[in-house]
Amino acid sequence: MLTAVYPQRILQFETIFKAHAQLMYRTAYGVLGTHHDAEDVVQTIFLRLVRQEFPPDLEKNPEAYLYRAAVNASLSTIRNRRHEVLVESWQEFETPAPTDAGDHERHRRLYEAIAELKPEAAQIVILRYMHNKSDSEIARTFGVSRGAIALKLFRSRMKLRKLLRKTLGDER
Repeated sequence: MLTAVYPQRILQFETIFKAHAQLMYRTAYGVLGTHHDAEDVVQTIFLRLVRQEFPPDLEKNPEAYLYRAAVNASLSTIRNRRHEVLVESWQEFETPAPTDAGDHERHRRLYEAIAELKPEAAQIVILRYMHNKSDSEIARTFGVSRGAIALKLFRSRMKLRKLLRKTLGDER
């Protein structure tokens, strides 16, 4: 509840928001592909933080915590969309799809496949390939060895390949 928030906590919250909102937004935008959805993810995460006690992980390493929160919230949005059918107008049924929709479709399929991974695996894949972080940098973020990250990336790529083949109807 906002009335129970103390002035010191408000300052702490404001500091965290200013320092990490851009990272969260860029992460969510990279996964979801729209400004509106990325803003929703950032708002949702900070509203949750205002309504509860700060988790120990947030105080220990706010960047890693908020990055993971942005990835997880973005992937949840993708999972939830599978069950929704939204149409802004009836004209969409009569308008042929644009020819450059292939890139958008590949992006959508990729992130749907990433959403199928375990949360930690999805976070690692996004850090590596969207944020261009090295295995060593990712290892520091997660507090594990570089070798463990390399192995998780290898396994995650194999799982993604299998999921993407499945969505394309190519069972090899």
